[in-house]
Amino acid sequence: MHNIYKLPLVLDPQPEGGWTITCPILPGLITEADTVEEISINVADALEAIIEGYDDLNEPLPAVLQPVGNTIPFLTDTLIHLETA
Repeated sequence: MHNIYKLPLVLDPQPEGGWTITCPILPGLITEADTVEEISINVADALEAIIEGYDDLNEPLPAVLQPVGNTIPFLTDTLIHLETA
């Protein structure tokens, strides 16, 4: 089963390009992305690793890290990359 998580992300631009990505409510989530398309993929990989870590330690997930479910509407921000002339 797939779960949907809603997390605030901070994208810190790097001088060489891309971003370092962190989550203010989940300090262990740190990743990087070179393109907008990589952001959600890399964040999902980092989040999966965090969830696996809690599972390996038989610890419950933090309250801030609960799936929103897929049966009710929810609000999210999305990055859309457009090529402009």
